Amino acid sequence: METNSKKTKNKIREPSLLISLIPLIVMGLFLGIGYGVYQLKAEVLLIGAATVTGVIAHFQGYSWKEMENGIVESVSRAMPAMLIVICVGLLIGSWIAAGTIPMLIYYGIKIITPSYFLVTACIVCSFISIFTGTSWGTVGTLGIAFMGIAHGLGIPEGPAAGAIITGAYFGDKLSPFSDTTNLAPIAARSNLFDHIRHMLWTTAPAWIIGLVIYFIIGLNFKATTLDQSGIVTLVKSLENNFTFSPVLLLPPVIILFFAIKKLPTIPGMVIASLVASILALIYQDIGLPEVIKSMTTGFVSETGNASLDNLLTRGGMMSMMGVTLIAFCAFSFAGIMQTSGMLQVILDNLLKIIKSIGTLIMSTSLGCIVMAFITGSSFLSILVPGELFAPAYKEKNLAAKNLSRTTEDSGTVVVPLVPWSMAGVYMAGTLGVPTLVYARWTFMFYIGILLAWIYGFTGIGIAPKIREDETIQGS
Repeated sequence: METNSKKTKNKIREPSLLISLIPLIVMGLFLGIGYGVYQLKAEVLLIGAATVTGVIAHFQGYSWKEMENGIVESVSRAMPAMLIVICVGLLIGSWIAAGTIPMLIYYGIKIITPSYFLVTACIVCSFISIFTGTSWGTVGTLGIAFMGIAHGLGIPEGPAAGAIITGAYFGDKLSPFSDTTNLAPIAARSNLFDHIRHMLWTTAPAWIIGLVIYFIIGLNFKATTLDQSGIVTLVKSLENNFTFSPVLLLPPVIILFFAIKKLPTIPGMVIASLVASILALIYQDIGLPEVIKSMTTGFVSETGNASLDNLLTRGGMMSMMGVTLIAFCAFSFAGIMQTSGMLQVILDNLLKIIKSIGTLIMSTSLGCIVMAFITGSSFLSILVPGELFAPAYKEKNLAAKNLSRTTEDSGTVVVPLVPWSMAGVYMAGTLGVPTLVYARWTFMFYIGILLAWIYGFTGIGIAPKIREDETIQGS
């Protein structure tokens, strides 16, 4: 048995950089031409890229069993996120059935003025995301409400979705309840609250600059230029088809309570959904079978207003199956890349060009971006570069929070801009806006990365190691 194992190991050849880059080039061609030009399904294209990667790994000496184990390990790391995605579908369906989301749309249209919509949406989503620690939950609940308000006010869908997603990810980057905010310091071996404070150097200025841009853009959205009859019709349709009460805010309050108390996310989402279901039975003209159907396959709106029906017909666990499928396909590709050592070779070669702190920061950032496009995973975009670049930060005598900040500046926010990633598919599907349409309006994402590079080359906001727990432990 031991002899066979040794024989297998001897057969394995370390891939060259050229060989390691082939899967990336193939995936780039498949997705760039197939998805970008011919609008083919990303799932099939990712499986095609994974197949090419598997063939290369086979000729390098890896067995199918080893590749399969790599895929399973890659998928298992994403399983908590997939479970949350399914629960978000449950949440959306039940909250619409209860009238919670329609009520937020109704009062939002009455309160918010078009000129300040983008700024308001970004700020509100930012604070909600900070308290809840979830960009996906914020977009799936409050984000849908804001898109409804944008529709009623005549705000273009691209800027509206961009402002909502920016706000959601601002909180996701800084909230102590967020999984990525906790993951980045774990990967870099830094302290959580040191990491959050250090994140303010890049995230806060980028967010403020983004708000200024939203304010300037918003000045073009004047109430007098909008179709007021459309707004009146939308409001009337909401009034005629839903009963509103302050009690309908109970489901969001439950989510907020679980976040503040640092209680598990999934149980909180399930409880909030069950409470929303009870409220649907009490306040809305809907029966138990319809409520269950809303949570399973999604709420079906039949108000008679086509635009409102299109907005509110969504949610349900089944609506999230597309997201989980594309995740399986993306993680299959990532699992083979990791298991075969090709990903390691690419990042090792990146390390060879590091000559200064600025180059180190930029290389880390580019490593995260490459991982985001290869895997479509925020977790892997933080974890893998965090592990690989850690020794370089130690060698440069830099505090570990520099590494954790850089991985989150580039890993967390790039993934929702990748059309075939879980986040990209989820955001586009939930808000009804294609990834490439909202991507150009997420100003904070690009400015944050640019600031990280500027700080690296100028030394601004770069923390040296001043105590042992601020550097990288181990090798």
